[in-house]
Amino acid sequence: MKDVTTIGLDLAKHVFQAFGADADGTPLFNRKLRRAEVLRFFEKLPPCMVGMEACASAHYWAREIAAFGHDVRLLPPQYVKPFVKRGKTDAADAEAISEAVTRKTMRFVPVKTAEQQAAVMVLKTRALLVRQRTQAINALRAHMGELGIIAPIGIANVKGLAVIIRDEADSRLPAAARFALTEMVEQIELLATRIERLEREIVVQARQDTDMRRLATIPGVGAIIAMAVKALVPDPGGFKSARHFAAWIGLTPKAHSSGGKERLGRISKMGNPELRSLLVTGAASVLRHVRADDKARPWLKDLLGRRPFKVVAVALANKTARMIWALLTRGGVYRNPMVTRANEVPA
Repeated sequence: MKDVTTIGLDLAKHVFQAFGADADGTPLFNRKLRRAEVLRFFEKLPPCMVGMEACASAHYWAREIAAFGHDVRLLPPQYVKPFVKRGKTDAADAEAISEAVTRKTMRFVPVKTAEQQAAVMVLKTRALLVRQRTQAINALRAHMGELGIIAPIGIANVKGLAVIIRDEADSRLPAAARFALTEMVEQIELLATRIERLEREIVVQARQDTDMRRLATIPGVGAIIAMAVKALVPDPGGFKSARHFAAWIGLTPKAHSSGGKERLGRISKMGNPELRSLLVTGAASVLRHVRADDKARPWLKDLLGRRPFKVVAVALANKTARMIWALLTRGGVYRNPMVTRANEVPA
């Protein structure tokens, strides 16, 4: 055990697998550990490099094991898979992690603090409630449509359907349908109240954080996007450039180039889907404002005249992601180029 320098730990719920190797990569052990034995095992070891796949509970175990002086590194699971020699077993996975973590060109996932994980839970809880509300609204519209009652598109127009459902004098709804749909309307209203409560908490936290307040100065970035960036990107300095950050989110074209021929396809959609979706939604809100204001961002208005709305929204989301990276790594706040140039023109 004194010679061990690298350990690959395959995480699980109850039974873990640990593979140890010395400085030359020679295998020293490959053993199973019960959940209660994991911390005692690493407490007795001299400081070494411990590799784990970035999966469920990985950040918790990384913090606990690092407290004993070990250098804990989290690896994306897709980067570990090529090192699995044959088959799929816990022992083979632990060995592959041990080998992958020593690679000089390997990319690692920053370990999140408990506070960062809590922020992610707030965002994911809101996303879950929004998804449930959307499902309930779609079901309500479908049921009402079966009875010949429809409402215009938009969540605000659901209130009109609720009025019809609660109107006992409206004969278009059978009694059984009114009873069931009333339960659905109450569920939608309850979800809306819970979503509003979470959003108020997000706004409060965004106002208290300096980085979130600076990010909110970017057009199309609000409290929710600012909090998502802070929670999901604990170390923006780990990206070489703004383009690398946008590529990690999945907002850059997917390359399939060979033989000197460059072939670019659709956006890769890699990285975090929640953050990418929020950025595209924020960009779409900016574009709707540009459509209504002739003097706002003429370059965007020109781009909208040449490209479809959604293509421009993705392009603007890419630009927004690069601005987010610049603000987090270099400091400062967003400055509108048009206002800046106007102020620089001599009187």
